[in-house]
Amino acid sequence: MEFKHYTVMKNEAVDALECRDGLVYVDCTLGGGGHSELILQRISPNGKLIAFDIDDDAIAAASERLKDYKNLTIVKDSYTNIKKVLHSLGIEKITGGVLFDLGASFHQFNRAERGFSFSKEAPLDMRFNQDADFSAYDVVNSYPENELVRIFSEYGEERFSKRIARAIAEKRRLKKIETTTELADLIINSTPHIKSSIHPATRVFQAIRIEVNHELQNVKNTLDDVLDLLDVGAIISIISFHSLEDRIVKHLFKYHSQRCHCEKNQMICTCPPPKLELVNKKPITATEKEVSENPPSRSAKLRIARCIN
Repeated sequence: MEFKHYTVMKNEAVDALECRDGLVYVDCTLGGGGHSELILQRISPNGKLIAFDIDDDAIAAASERLKDYKNLTIVKDSYTNIKKVLHSLGIEKITGGVLFDLGASFHQFNRAERGFSFSKEAPLDMRFNQDADFSAYDVVNSYPENELVRIFSEYGEERFSKRIARAIAEKRRLKKIETTTELADLIINSTPHIKSSIHPATRVFQAIRIEVNHELQNVKNTLDDVLDLLDVGAIISIISFHSLEDRIVKHLFKYHSQRCHCEKNQMICTCPPPKLELVNKKPITATEKEVSENPPSRSAKLRIARCIN
């Protein structure tokens, strides 16, 4: 199957990096290679780009697309291992900038057998890394009912979490739930019929995907590591697609750009200097033209910060 990928806010995210020849850049989410290609065009011939992905389809497609660039290193590994990987490559600091394009890709959603979509019949999967053992099937069929309620509520912000979790628990006692459409039908039948532009299974599928791939925890842990790796002047550019990810990015940027975190009754500030300077206080969103071409980009938010310490 042809690898189809739409690069969201390509120019905005790469423009934010202020790319310069001779510096080190990192694309933590290679995907189809759209962002990476634009970065490489701007930093060649002497700049260096390290690109991470754990999806075999993405790596194969991007490797072919970017085969003529000699200053690119593609790493099949999670960006959560960025410190270890860069150290193994002899890179101590990210001197130019780092880009994150979080969440699942267009290709993953539209390739039926990957199990990300509730509208396409497929085994319950949802793994970014197809070498991983843990999948959506395990979440749906082995998590205790109260844990399902928790992840549907926290990661999906699903108002009918208890009803859906109860229906799943009752169904799997008789027979394991194996396919995406089986789960989607169960969700539809266990929730009130409310007129909405959002499919009833959307939030639950999002929650399961986040749980399977540890998305939120990975973002939290990795951003702290990235801050240690940024050289002064280097830029971090992050695209997120749902409020939970964006909240993590927003709070981290805000915390590390503030000059003081002392208690109000503390007389003398003992805080270290801030690490970041916010480039944009409000997130950048996709243009109307881009949203018309790629409707999922309507939920994308781009936040940018510069390392100052």
